[in-house]
Amino acid sequence: MKMRLLGALAGLAIGLATPAIAQEKEVTDPEIRLQLDRIDRKFDEACNRSDGAAVAALFTENGVDVTPTGVFAGQPAIEKYFEGIFQKWHITGHKNKLDHLYELGSHLCAIGEWSLEATSQPAGGYWTLVYSRDGDNWKIRAMVTLF
Repeated sequence: MKMRLLGALAGLAIGLATPAIAQEKEVTDPEIRLQLDRIDRKFDEACNRSDGAAVAALFTENGVDVTPTGVFAGQPAIEKYFEGIFQKWHITGHKNKLDHLYELGSHLCAIGEWSLEATSQPAGGYWTLVYSRDGDNWKIRAMVTLF
């Protein structure tokens, strides 16, 4: 029940964000894009090291990861999800590419692509991330991954 509710909330958030994105201007501040590129590189490095704790640390404490296999809320659940992936598949060459970045009030919405090799099989798809401020840094508040 809780997972369905989280999935519905994530879907609602994406549905509400889509019209907002259409009205918002793309973020062009090079410093903000550089900060988010650093987060993407840390995400890539953590995946390539099979380090679920390092991936989860990039999220806010109550962050949400919406995947094709389920919704994972909170850093412990996100860490457990990624540890399960890393036990099942050996991931190499993980790469995120930020394509578009929009301001959504005090948050940022990033849209991009991902690719990797998993147990010698290439995979890829798209993602949407919502970033929130955590002190002086940005952290992932929500991630939706599509294949």
